[in-house]
Amino acid sequence: MNLTYLKVEELAERINFKPQTILRNKLDSVLIEHIHYVRPFGGKRVLFIWEHIERDMLSGHLGSSSVPMARGGYAHG
Repeated sequence: MNLTYLKVEELAERINFKPQTILRNKLDSVLIEHIHYVRPFGGKRVLFIWEHIERDMLSGHLGSSSVPMARGGYAHG
C-alpha cells in the first residue's frame, strides 16, 4: 500500500487549518501517533499519513469520543 506522507504545512493546506493549530491542539488529542502520524527514526519531525487522516475525517472518527484500538477499529466512549 502506497501512503502519502505530508509535512504539517502540507496537511494544513489540505484541511484548511493553521500548522500551529495542528501541532498545538490536534496532535495526540485527535491525531494519534502511529495511526495518523509518525516520527521517522524517532526524531522530532512529524510526518502525517494522509490516507489515514482522510479516512477518519470522512467516517466521523476524528473529533469524536472514539479511541482507536491497536488492532484496528474504535472504542466509543
